[in-house]
Amino acid sequence: MNKVCQGLEEAIAGIEDGMAVMIGGFGGSGAPIELIHALVDRYRRTGSPGNLTVINNNAGNGAIGIAAMIDAGMVAKMVCSFPRSSDPRAFTEKYLAGEIGLELVPQGTLAERIRAAGAGIPAFYTPTSYGTLVAEGKPVAEFDGRMYVQERWLKADVALIKAELADRKGNLTYRKAARNFAPLMAMAARITIVQASRIVEPGGIDPEHVVTPGIFVDRLVEVANPKQEEALLREGAK
Repeated sequence: MNKVCQGLEEAIAGIEDGMAVMIGGFGGSGAPIELIHALVDRYRRTGSPGNLTVINNNAGNGAIGIAAMIDAGMVAKMVCSFPRSSDPRAFTEKYLAGEIGLELVPQGTLAERIRAAGAGIPAFYTPTSYGTLVAEGKPVAEFDGRMYVQERWLKADVALIKAELADRKGNLTYRKAARNFAPLMAMAARITIVQASRIVEPGGIDPEHVVTPGIFVDRLVEVANPKQEEALLREGAK
């Protein structure tokens, strides 16, 4: 099956108001900037999609990527580990104004909740956060003399991720640390949309090098020279 879209607009078609959207990236590393800004551009033209729940490691930086989504008013809630960044203005202003919600999740727990969803595991136990505000209201249990907190899987309607190399069937490789949450998110979302620096024919990737199998990918779009969040911030992009 050829999963390649003709452009960014086609790739993001069908993302609707109220959806939960996972977005890959650890800061700017692996952030699908072009997909994110195609979505922002669509919102500015049409007013949709809004009221989104965004799941990411952080809550954006400057006026780029997720911060641009927040600035535009698209995001109703962030699920993340680090709502503060070097320039957290977009999220901070909305949060202090009561215009955006926050679910704070320890980073390891965030990754495991996403992985659990992809593996079909509805809940698991972790000692992380026991006895803190993060654990309030959650079931707890004792195992071998230690207290653990029950955490639920974390699913999404859509995942937006960035790959280095893809074939037309959706098999993916990543560039070093840009891999981060992407393979887990591809498994945990109902629809996975990928921007790849290069798309090749089937057989063009050594099977031993495939990180995300094509079965977890629904749409592909080639972005030959993707922007890097940190570079855009240094340039003062808005």
